[in-house]
Amino acid sequence: MKFSQFLQLTAFAGAMTLALPAHAQDEETSNGWSGEGSLSAGTTTGNTETTDIGLGLDVAREMNVWTIGFQATADYGETDGEETKNRIFLGTNLDRQLNDRLFGFGQLTYERDEFSGFESRAFIGGGLGYEILNGDVTQWTVRGGPGLKIDEIEAVLDTTVSPAAVISPAMTEESFGATAQSNFAHTFNDNVSFTNDTSVVYAETSTQIGNIAALTASLTNALSARISFEVRHDTDPVDGFEDTDTISRVSLVYGFGK
Repeated sequence: MKFSQFLQLTAFAGAMTLALPAHAQDEETSNGWSGEGSLSAGTTTGNTETTDIGLGLDVAREMNVWTIGFQATADYGETDGEETKNRIFLGTNLDRQLNDRLFGFGQLTYERDEFSGFESRAFIGGGLGYEILNGDVTQWTVRGGPGLKIDEIEAVLDTTVSPAAVISPAMTEESFGATAQSNFAHTFNDNVSFTNDTSVVYAETSTQIGNIAALTASLTNALSARISFEVRHDTDPVDGFEDTDTISRVSLVYGFGK
């Protein structure tokens, strides 16, 4: 899936949501956009050993039983003047509440990582989600369902000869798969909270597993400081690449619309 195709699908999903019939949007219960933006500094180990900076955005809009969300992250790093990290991730989801705790969802994700051996990765799917815990102090939501996984693998070149010879050509792998996610949050007090987000994208070709644990402390009504630790694991990486990356981050977070 090309980046332009992903943007077209994202725009279509957003347009569908904004064009929901008037009767599906109760003005008394409809909310505006809410979420957070972040600026981070971190260190990465695995396929790259680097210090990097990052930007993040996670926003959502609730419209009665509908919720649309957008997620975006970008990380960049250099070592001794040479680029050692360049990754972007984009995602969107459309949820439809079915009862107090059960909901259905559709999801699109796109990832481009210059140092993973993949030109890009995308997943298109949907399924059901359930709010296991939905209290004021602790929340835990899980979701999962089938989908289509699309991996674009970079060509492998032999740079020891001139001109460079193609060892392995670029190729696209499409396979049916499944996604599973867990989002846990606990508030210790008015100022400190903990989150743990786990995601799995399964396919016969390979499976990606990710986990982010974070501790957030409020600085003002809108600003917070956050420390986090992320692990990304690939069960079948491209030859010559590591199967696990870890990222430690310190972030300044701006929240709005809450």
